[in-house]
Amino acid sequence: MPRGLDHIVHAVRDLDAAAELYRRLGFTVGARNRHPWGTNNHIVQLPSFFIELLTVAEPEKLGDDGFSKLFGAFNRDFLTRSEGLSLLILESTDVVADERAFRAAGIAGSDVMRFEREGKRPDGTAVKVGFSLAFADDRHAPDIHFCICQQHFPENFWNPAFQQHANGVAAVAGVVAVAEKPQRHRDFLLAFTGADGSRDTGDGFTIDLPRGAIEMTTPAAFERRYGQPAPDVSGGARLAALRFAGNALTPAVKPVLGATLIFEAEA
Repeated sequence: MPRGLDHIVHAVRDLDAAAELYRRLGFTVGARNRHPWGTNNHIVQLPSFFIELLTVAEPEKLGDDGFSKLFGAFNRDFLTRSEGLSLLILESTDVVADERAFRAAGIAGSDVMRFEREGKRPDGTAVKVGFSLAFADDRHAPDIHFCICQQHFPENFWNPAFQQHANGVAAVAGVVAVAEKPQRHRDFLLAFTGADGSRDTGDGFTIDLPRGAIEMTTPAAFERRYGQPAPDVSGGARLAALRFAGNALTPAVKPVLGATLIFEAEA
């Protein structure tokens, strides 16, 4: 069964400034959260999807555990090169079974890892939120980390009040990645998403998912279509853009801290 988009990490050097920028763009931005391995984040929720604005605020807390290496240290190293979209996460309803499927396909990047933290409701009430992750590895895309996420207390995480945005954004429409040779990534992305196939777009391909889509295209095609520079792909494929949809949305393309945000009015 295909896995829908769950969330994406937007790695930034100044987390407070990034949160304020997203607010000025009309997004509702959650409170600052802190992880035991040194990363801090702000969450921007949409229905069943979120953007994780993230920085490595306390690098001295990075350890030898999986979260420190695959999440913390990866983003620390990513930020030495550039800001931008660094991790793509898909939804899982059975992370253990999905991790086995990754191993069978030869793309597994980790064992299943579980993390819990305290969250807060709008009234300040403390609640527990928990996630299990399993990473997948595309050897042709070292500047992107891929993983799946299963939420254990979704009722404590998702909140319609946080999903109302002044800019009219109502849903995630897709993620756009760029590579010099998009077809090199097709087999990995099909195994990662669990999708049956993809649509050829001339300059690459698109994989439609239960929530959103993943498009892989060339840097030149990205720049022609959106009028924004593509990320540097000299080291491999990169995540370039996040697409949003909404009935009341004003169509626009915005460069934001190494990423491109694309606002598309729904038909």
